[in-house]
Amino acid sequence: MEPVTVVQIAGITPMDVKNMVQSLSMCGGYAAVGLAGIGSALGCGAAGSAAIGAWKRSYLGNKPAAFLLTVFAGAPLSQTIYAMVLMMVIKGRISPENPQMFFHLTVGIFAGLAMMVSAICQGRGAAAACDAFGETGKGFANDLMVLGIMETVALFALVFAIMVL
Repeated sequence: MEPVTVVQIAGITPMDVKNMVQSLSMCGGYAAVGLAGIGSALGCGAAGSAAIGAWKRSYLGNKPAAFLLTVFAGAPLSQTIYAMVLMMVIKGRISPENPQMFFHLTVGIFAGLAMMVSAICQGRGAAAACDAFGETGKGFANDLMVLGIMETVALFALVFAIMVL
């Protein structure tokens, strides 16, 4: 007589187990997008608030408002796009034969965290860039280069996650 497992007692079929494993594997992609999205929202919020403050100073001084501040305010959005790419890669790697549930989940969470922190820090840097450029009207390219360095962290997280998948 074969031993009875908990799965058999609960009435869970092997197909149910496969579906559950695939769903948990996809959670890695969803976690990456969710975490990066939180970071992008916080980063854009910080940079956008600074842009609005710089425009206010321009209006009070009867100077034209610098439209280029919108570039700084939107810079942290790209991390969410990178996370979406990672989610699609994770989704493409999941198969019923080899779902690697915990591996996909772990990669998604840690890559998403890296992208989230990158977006938050980039938003803080963009806020400082809005203040500086709004006041002086100079240094746009330099400010953008520094934001690009912060962006590189998210790109590294994406590339390294794809490499290990």
